[in-house]
Formats: sequence, C-alpha cells, structure tokens
Amino acid sequence: MLLAGALALDRIFPPDLSRYQMRSSEIVDANGRLLRAFTTADGKWRLKTTADDVDPVYIALLKAYEDRRFDEHWGVDPIAALRAAGQWIERGRVVSGASTISMQAARLLEPQHFHAGTHSLLTKVLQSARALQLEWRYSKREVLAIYLTLAPMGGNLEGVRAASLAYFGKEPQQLSAAEAALLVAIPQSPERRRPDRATHAAQAARNRVLMRGLEHGVIDQPIYDKGVSAPAPSRRLGLPMQAPHLAAWLASQSPGAIVPTTLRYELQAALGQLVADEHAQLADHAQIAMVVVDNRSGGIVAWLGGTDYFGRAGQVDLVRAHRSPGSALKPLIYGLAFDDRVLHPDSIIEDVPVRFREWLPRNFDHEHMGAVTVRRALQQSLNVPAVLTLEKVGPQRFLSTLRTAGVAPGLPPGEQGGTLGIALGSATISPLEMAGLYAGLANGGQFAPPVVRRDQPKPQPVRLMGAAAAWYVADILSEAPLPEGFASLPVALRDRRIAYKTGTSAGYRDAWAAGYSANWTVVVWVGHADGTPRPGQLGRLAALPIVLKAFGRLPAEDNRAFPAPADVLRVASWRELPVRMRSLGPQPDAPNAPRIAYPPSDARIELSAREAVPLSALGGQGRLRWLIDGRPIEGTSWVPDGPGIVRLAVVDDAGHSSAVTVRIVERR
Repeated sequence: MLLAGALALDRIFPPDLSRYQMRSSEIVDANGRLLRAFTTADGKWRLKTTADDVDPVYIALLKAYEDRRFDEHWGVDPIAALRAAGQWIERGRVVSGASTISMQAARLLEPQHFHAGTHSLLTKVLQSARALQLEWRYSKREVLAIYLTLAPMGGNLEGVRAASLAYFGKEPQQLSAAEAALLVAIPQSPERRRPDRATHAAQAARNRVLMRGLEHGVIDQPIYDKGVSAPAPSRRLGLPMQAPHLAAWLASQSPGAIVPTTLRYELQAALGQLVADEHAQLADHAQIAMVVVDNRSGGIVAWLGGTDYFGRAGQVDLVRAHRSPGSALKPLIYGLAFDDRVLHPDSIIEDVPVRFREWLPRNFDHEHMGAVTVRRALQQSLNVPAVLTLEKVGPQRFLSTLRTAGVAPGLPPGEQGGTLGIALGSATISPLEMAGLYAGLANGGQFAPPVVRRDQPKPQPVRLMGAAAAWYVADILSEAPLPEGFASLPVALRDRRIAYKTGTSAGYRDAWAAGYSANWTVVVWVGHADGTPRPGQLGRLAALPIVLKAFGRLPAEDNRAFPAPADVLRVASWRELPVRMRSLGPQPDAPNAPRIAYPPSDARIELSAREAVPLSALGGQGRLRWLIDGRPIEGTSWVPDGPGIVRLAVVDDAGHSSAVTVRIVERR
C-alpha cells in the first residue's frame, strides 16, 4: 500500500527538470572543444556537465566533503540524518542538515521551493522526498550530472564547467587538486566565496576542502602542501569566443543545444590571430572575412566572419554576406569552356575592344593586349576574353551551373536571365559560396556546398565539369603571378602547389582572393561592411597576401600536386589543337549554332539499368560531337553509369556549342 502511494505521488508530482534542461547553447569544434557558449534565457552560464567532464580528483573531493556515502545511499544518508535529528532534539533547532548531493540536486532543480540556507524540518523532509524520487528514477551518474550542471558558482555562473572556464580558463578535466577543491567549496556560499570578489575567503574555504581530502586519503601530503600554497584566482575570465559570427548563427537555429561543427579549434584560433594582425595594419579599419575548407571532407575548418566583433557593424557575418566578386568567377567560366572542348589553355583569344550591345568592357588599366593564350588571359585576369568566353558558354547556363553547385547568385533588377556582366562581378555571391566553388575545382569538378554542422547530412557532390577541365584551371592558376613580397615563397609554402585567383569589384568596394591546394581551400574578402570604396585596394594587394599567409598556417599537404587526368590534351602550341579549339574572338551571332533537342534542359529521366538515352541536336556546322560531363562519347546515344545529375554538351566543327543539365533517376 505504501509503495502504491509512493508510485502515485511520483506520477502526480514528477521531478521538474526544466531548469536542468534549460542550458546554455554550446557551439563545439570537430573534437567537441567549446568554441562559444551563450547565456540561458534567465541570464546564466549553465553548461551541461557530467562526471566524465571533470577530473576524478574533483569527484573524490566532492564526495569526501559533501557526501561520503553518496555511492551507497538511496538519496538520503540515514546515518547523517540520525545525527542531524539528534542535534535538533538536543538544541531545539536544525544544526546540520545532513544534505546529500542528491538532496542538493533536488534543491537546485526547484530553488523556488528549496531556498539555499532554509533549514526548516518540513523543507528538509520535502527535499529528502525529492532526493529519493530522483534516485528512484535516475542513476547515480545522472543525479550527479544535475548537481555538476546546476551548482551555483558565484554571479551568473552555474555548474563546474562554466566555473572552471571562467576562473581557470580550462575545462574541468584538467583541474589541479587546488582548483578542484575551490570548485567544491564555492557552492556552499557562492557569493561569499567567489574568488573574483573574495579571494581570501575562497582560499580559506578551498584549504578546508583540501584538508578533508587529506584526512580521507583522497590526496597525499605533497599535493595538499602544494594546493594550500597556491594562490586562488582573483579575476574572472571570459568564456571561449571562437568563431563568434558562426556560433551566433548556429545558436539561433538550435537554442539550448550543443551544436557539433566541423571547425578545428587550433586552426580557428591561429587563423583568427592572423586576421586580427592583418586588420591591425589597415589604416581604414576595413573588415576581413575568411573561410577555410578541408577539400577531402568538404567540412569548414575555420570561419572568420569579420573583425572587431563588438564594434560598429562587427556582428555582420561577412562570410555569408553577398558581395560583388569582381573577376573571381572567371576560372569557373573558363572551366566550362574547357569542358565543352571549345577552348584549351593554349587556345588564342582576342583581347581587343569589343562592344556588346551598349556595353564596352575594359581591363583595369584600360589597355588591351591583342591576341593572347587563354592561359595568359586568365592569369592576367583580362576582361574582354572572359566576357567572350562567357558569351560562348552562355550566361544563363553559367548561372544554372552556379545554382546546381549550391550557390544562390544575387542579380541586379532586370537581370534575372543573366547577362555577360556576370563575368566581371554583376552577380553577387558570398565568401562561403565562393569557397564551395573553388573546393569543387580542387576536387576535380565535383561540387557540393561546404558543410559546417556535423549533425546534419552531408550533401552529395555533383559533377559540373570534367576532371580534365578542372585540371586545366588548376594548372593555369597555380602559375599565376605572385603579389609583391612573395616573389620567393616562404618555406611553409614551398612544398605546396597553390592555385589562386583574385577579384576586385567596381569602385574598389570588395577585394577578393581564393586559393586552393590538394587539401585546402581558402577564401578571403577585405572591405567595409557598408560598401565604402577603398581606392587602389585590389584583391591582388589586399586579399591575396592573406590567403598565402593562411596556407602557411595550415597543416602540411598529403598530396602536393594535381595529377593530370588521362584525357588532358597536351600540345606545344595552339597550332596543334583541333581547329574548333584554336582561337576565339569576337564573332557575329551564329544562327546555325547547334541546339540540343533531346533531352531538354533540367529534364528528369527515369531509366532501367543499362538503358540508353537517345541524343539529338538541331543545327550546327559539320560534325556534331557529344560530351558527357566533359568526356566525349561516340554516336548519338548514351548509357548512364547510374543515377545522378549529368551535364550533356554538343559541339560542332566551328566550335559552337550547346549544353543542358539532366537528372537520371532509377526506374522502380
């Protein structure tokens, strides 16, 4: 009957865990290390803490000082309770409360009912009942976790982890005996013993805990002597503040949760210091944003959303902000032309004044170089050749490729269909999106948006250009001219093969640089958040040196070169190229250019295994050649390797081309 009554009361009045569950949002790195935490809705630093999160010496000292029989009792220590009852009978008042860790956990869960310092008999009876209820429902380790998370540590600090980070600047797994003893002592009188305001009182209380530990064999004499001679901390430290922009964004998505990221604390800190050092040298206090991707995993390892986080506009996350990329998208344009087999790095392209309707693109120096190779045109970032190449590729198709790669380009009003100005920066993208594009080039033409959360599915990469086209781009960019001061690469960079491209938006508002090696992609943006111009600050001068310095702080490469795919075409000069690939210059509209009739663009084609897709095109001059993901095929039908997104292109003998993207789905 008594048991039935207890069960009924347990169901009617279950423990209220809402306070324990209302914890700080935590953003952690790939190894679980705290990057940044946020206060709870009631303004507390309350970090989830389990017994595994703290040094065993702390647990031993806690039990020795607070509850020696914690592992044996059921929530209430009968021996301590009898002693307390005898003292109450003898003196007529509660002298010692016989409070166990379980009873303290119950009080911390419902402070509105069990005020600290309240010693009435009824309060103790109710607190004991709650403690028995907690131990009935939960394991010893779970009850201990409640205490470790909620123990008051002075001010708005709650729990052992928050206190360890705030008073000692480290996780509680690394506590010394003296530090552990201090954290055992503080909760008994958190405001009177908080070391940042009452150092001597905190130190005296700590020493009493150490003495108890010595008496019960938790520590030995040398550890005790060392502990009592150590000074207590006299100030409170800030909690970790790595990747503040990213952390704020992720915390808004998952309030109160522990969000696991792909970031690496040591790289985030090292590159954050680099950005801070570079920012300090800028007379106009421009912002610097950086994002670094591990090409092998697709995970972001460093995210610098800007500098001076607490300053004016400092909390704008510039890694996700859309800005004009200037010339930084040119490698992608040339990559698609290489993939269509209408251009080759050694093709000749005209850098001459060309008017496109009402638009006359010019180079930065307003000069033209005449006939140059595509290699030189890209390395020198010449504008007219890039526009001619985009005209060949097709601006709408280029936009479609960007979107398939996970980019959402921003277009000026009235340009939703895409214009040739995209080649020079009229479509805005973010550094985060730019990093995904360059990581796709590093991965041989397979593109996927970078990931930053480890608790969300990783997107499957989509091949948007062939490996040969991506290799051509890397081969060109890895031989681009270095900025001033880098004519001889530093030792840390000599063993790397880094491909890089810069960009500068109109009016010098945005300076970009993107670089990639076999293992890493680094994108840097420099400018003002409000778009204030920075005259003369080219991407090559303002951003590229930071990219190269960042590579000097990244781990060594496990693959120092970009191996050439088997279908790379090597020639001594443009004269050895097929006729259709030898040159590209201003041409009149080609009314007879080929046009793919089937399959249509963005088609969803359901096929059985080994079923062929018929290919047909209208128009064109001479023989039509079909390419699948940049690889030529024979005939006018094609058997897909399996489900996925595929790009089909057709090229005629005059070099005119047409391309579509289709999705192959397995028929069920």
